[in-house]
Amino acid sequence: MTATGPAVAGRSLHKRFVPKPPAATVHALDDVSLEIPAGTLTALVGPDGAGKTTLLRLMAGLMRADEGELRVLGIDVSADPQAVQDRISYMPQRFGLYDDLSVQENLDLYADLHGVPRDKRRERYARLMEMTDLGRFTDRPAGKLSGGMKQKLGLACTLVRSPDLLLLDEPTVGVDPLSRRELWEIVQQLVDEEQLSVIVSTAYLDEAERCSHVFVLHGGKLLAQGAPGELRDRADGLCFIATPPGNEPPRLLQARLLDAWQDIVDAVPQGGEVRFIRRDASDAVRLDALLEGARTEPVAPRLEDGFMTLLRAQPSNDGNASPAAAIAPQQSPGQSGEVVIEVKNLVRRFGDFVAVASTSFSVRRGEIFGLLGPNGAGKTTTFRMLCGLLPASGGQLRVAGVDLRHARAQARQRIGYVSQKFALYGNLTVRENLSFFGGAYGLRGAKLRERMDTVLRQFDLAHSLDSPSGQLPGGYKQRLAMATGLLHEPEILFLDEPTSGADPLARREFWRRITALAEGGTTVVITTHFMEEAEYCDRIVIQDAGKVLAIGTPQEVRAQALGDDREKRIDMEQAFIGIVEKARQADTKQVAA
Repeated sequence: MTATGPAVAGRSLHKRFVPKPPAATVHALDDVSLEIPAGTLTALVGPDGAGKTTLLRLMAGLMRADEGELRVLGIDVSADPQAVQDRISYMPQRFGLYDDLSVQENLDLYADLHGVPRDKRRERYARLMEMTDLGRFTDRPAGKLSGGMKQKLGLACTLVRSPDLLLLDEPTVGVDPLSRRELWEIVQQLVDEEQLSVIVSTAYLDEAERCSHVFVLHGGKLLAQGAPGELRDRADGLCFIATPPGNEPPRLLQARLLDAWQDIVDAVPQGGEVRFIRRDASDAVRLDALLEGARTEPVAPRLEDGFMTLLRAQPSNDGNASPAAAIAPQQSPGQSGEVVIEVKNLVRRFGDFVAVASTSFSVRRGEIFGLLGPNGAGKTTTFRMLCGLLPASGGQLRVAGVDLRHARAQARQRIGYVSQKFALYGNLTVRENLSFFGGAYGLRGAKLRERMDTVLRQFDLAHSLDSPSGQLPGGYKQRLAMATGLLHEPEILFLDEPTSGADPLARREFWRRITALAEGGTTVVITTHFMEEAEYCDRIVIQDAGKVLAIGTPQEVRAQALGDDREKRIDMEQAFIGIVEKARQADTKQVAA
């Protein structure tokens, strides 16, 4: 039975959280009213802490609004949450797969939990396995699936019954571009073929552009809503592409533009150039001074451009200030251009499985080096060996002048590490985490206080000093993790998908800081699934199935993807997908032969 009215209708919704003192009351939702038509694909977008997850949890009947009315599929969700839950499916950010159970056993478990009759399962399973392409892996433990395959299994488990409404909370976080594309194909197929109502929150604005309707949340308030085209129009006539002169890295031009935030709404590297948005079309002389000879041309706006224009117009520190108070970086010792990481014929085996096969590359001081690849490609294994967290099975590996095969502890004193998942102590305050980890790095007394004061200022954390770190918004948790990793002024900073799930505002802020660190001589090695972030790197390596498929500057990698068609303009995501798919097709042909 499908809803004849709107899938969701909310009026004057309020939701407040009262954390332990001294933190102030959080207004997660503040007078939000919205109506979402049935049978459509709808996106919720907004910065960290905007209220997206809270709104989804209210729709799912997992929370109750403090004020206002919310009807889901025509049912008052506050009065009868179970009636709503019987007709919807909800996939949270951290979906509860059981790693020790196989793909089939996970499906059976969720079918049992949802009371799916045995006679309905065979047909439903067959359709889900066809849609997700997991039919070949039904006997594989979920814990041994790649990140993208886990997300597809999570979606399949969510859909073991046929819901009237599907709620997805950032389903593609931590997923590579190929898997992301496949997940969205599945979602679109459900909407087109089953007329399913789908509401998705996402940090990717290109994903929201696929939706028929977009709601923009900020600070618990609904800022705007409409079709993607309506929101794009907010930046109409203000978007440009700038080509940096000579050999200037695009990130340096971007940094100049971002620092001129009174005149520039946004700037981001794209295809070896910089895409930027002006606040208005006046003061061409001032813009020319910022561009320093860069050639510009106008471009049509994207949804992300309209989103950034809207947020930068908000009267708040996050929306209307420089994306990052520029770090005054500590100059790292050593010569610029000196090789600080050297990898030769690196191999890592897990039993008979070769996760990394004969990989070689080097990284120079002050370089930003990107490790890219699909989920399960071997990049995380390579990354963990570089950090000294995992021993190599073979080959040579030197980091900061130290042979990691024999002296991993010595190398760790000279590196900083920020993991993908928040790895600090959530019950400790910001101050206590910094003090604890500073002591672990050997900092004491006046030196520790000096470094704490410095990173608190650099990452704008002073106002959160006594807040438990586990209660911080996602963007502030990432800032604290970065501050902790830089306390001991490491020569090399390792970042494992540090912006996973971060909104565009937080990503700009993060990369402005990384650019400043690199300018000061800090070497940065990063893994990421945001392909636009590869444009910030001096060089990148793309891996798949443990093998290196491409290595070089972003421009060189795009050229490899283009082949003979050098006149075409492509971004890094298109280059990444092209290189990986071409290599996989070649492997398939080789196996068939």
